Amino acid sequence: MKYGLALPTGGECGDPTFVVELAVLAEATGWDGVFLEDYICFQGDPTAPTCDPWTALAGIAVATQSVRVGTMVTPLSRRRPWKVAREVAGIDLLSQGRMVLGVGIGDTGEHVVGDSSFTAFGETRNPRLRAEMLDEALTIIAGLLGDGTFLFTGRHYQVEPVDFTPKPVQRPRVPIWVGGGYPNPGPTERALRWDGSCMYGVRTHDLSVEDVTDLRQRAGDRPFDICVGGRERREGDEEWLAAVAGAGMTWWTEYVPAQDRETMREAIQRGPLRID
Repeated sequence: MKYGLALPTGGECGDPTFVVELAVLAEATGWDGVFLEDYICFQGDPTAPTCDPWTALAGIAVATQSVRVGTMVTPLSRRRPWKVAREVAGIDLLSQGRMVLGVGIGDTGEHVVGDSSFTAFGETRNPRLRAEMLDEALTIIAGLLGDGTFLFTGRHYQVEPVDFTPKPVQRPRVPIWVGGGYPNPGPTERALRWDGSCMYGVRTHDLSVEDVTDLRQRAGDRPFDICVGGRERREGDEEWLAAVAGAGMTWWTEYVPAQDRETMREAIQRGPLRID
């Protein structure tokens, strides 16, 4: 099992140079991946400074050597999929093959703070519509980054025949992880069509060995990542992690809340909660 950090992009992390600093520190202290939230307005406080995660990821890619880098998660319905494809390819090239694209429909609900990244700019709040756009966007991104000429005609997007180069380092594509609360059928089925599931909206100890076994079996023998994250360490985490790792969970990520800089550095310096 691998161990990742999920970092905010607001507050002190509204400064992309500080985000890069934290990623370099994470690599030096034994973490395997650094993943960034993707909000236009910081979900913790929409008035706080917020950095663009893709800009920060480019900096992380050139400042590190081994950690996986990516978003967790990008709500594709508020992005042009061809622009995301260009960014994904670029960061995979900069990092020499370490990019992961985490995707989802984004926070929904009138009273959800993160929803302001949509509503403040006239983006749709409708989760069904967002899901439709997400599915089309994923097809486009995978097609553009694949081999040969690509074209697409959908309800929300159209792409005329195009050869999209340069391609990313990773083949057949940069891994795509789909976010969402397990066992919600929509995000779970979507994740099974791609390369991994990054679960949120679940309390870690409420995810059982049987849940992980079920998802692993449904994914089949192909490479498929199961990533679960937590916001704080709790008593019994080591035993729980050992059990779900044995069932097939491949990544455990810890979220570092936006706090003062020294507190965030200290949280990273303690290193991952390794069970091996």
